[in-house]
Amino acid sequence: MASSSSSSTRKNVLVFRTLPEDQLARLQAAHEVVVADARQSPEAFAAALPAAQGLIGSSVNFNASMLDAAPRLEVISSVSVGVDNYPLTELRRRNIVLCHTPDVLTETVADTMFAILMATQRRVVELSTLVREGRWTKNIGEDLFGTDVNGKTLGILGFGRIGQAVARRAALGFGMPVLYHARRAVDLAAQAPELQGRATHTPLDELLARADIVLAMLPLTEATRDMADAAFFARMKPGAAFINGGRGATVNEQALLDALDKGTLRAAGLDVFAKEPLPADSPLRTHPRVTPLPHIGSATHETRHAMAELATTNLLQVLAGERPTAPYDTASA
Repeated sequence: MASSSSSSTRKNVLVFRTLPEDQLARLQAAHEVVVADARQSPEAFAAALPAAQGLIGSSVNFNASMLDAAPRLEVISSVSVGVDNYPLTELRRRNIVLCHTPDVLTETVADTMFAILMATQRRVVELSTLVREGRWTKNIGEDLFGTDVNGKTLGILGFGRIGQAVARRAALGFGMPVLYHARRAVDLAAQAPELQGRATHTPLDELLARADIVLAMLPLTEATRDMADAAFFARMKPGAAFINGGRGATVNEQALLDALDKGTLRAAGLDVFAKEPLPADSPLRTHPRVTPLPHIGSATHETRHAMAELATTNLLQVLAGERPTAPYDTASA
């Protein structure tokens, strides 16, 4: 990790989203640091780009013209796992290292996904609102009953670290058979031995037809954009629920609304949306069959700090000429 404070090794770092004070202090001890939130202070951000050798932050969409404005740039350290905000081909062409923060948020995001799954099945948010608004005046009737979780079949789209963590909660904690669809079968014996015999690699059409709950944990690529479209929802088991915790743009939101309105889908739980924050006029915000959350997958004090710490470490390592702890392979794009 870079720690020298001599002028010959100090480089220019641009922090484009707020970092915890202790992580900002780590950067300031080793390098010259400018803090300019790209969304709140776009002019200051643009002014700092030409000198920047390292960037650290999240939730900003980068493009080739922004990289053109930063000719000295060596590394972008994203405080996130997903990298769909970055032009991967351009970064590779310019030999700019991209880092991200896998692993440290796996269990926290899996907790959130299972929480929204539970809330959607048992209508937790809807019924809590009923109480808060003073509309609970008698025992609820069947029209407000929820649906069981224990023993239901869970289908998971994308079976990386987070998908496997959700599968453990489902299979080991709630006796749920797990079907998963991924580009290739996971070697459970090596990666998740506790899921052997409990999670099955399944063709997409079969998974959609059998699963009582479908959880999407997909990255956003050209192959997954709008993957959950009208045909996708039509293939789902009638009365199933759909949960999305991957990327909002993997879902055609109008097709989702149509499936809910037609009754093909019983309910949806969404932590991500095509446009965030969710526009005030979006039907998803108030739809009675939708449980929406404000993209809180990793939003705990402990995990967000751990993400910032890893991102800071990644940046310092690259600027010191070392291999970062968590590089992203832009050649895989």
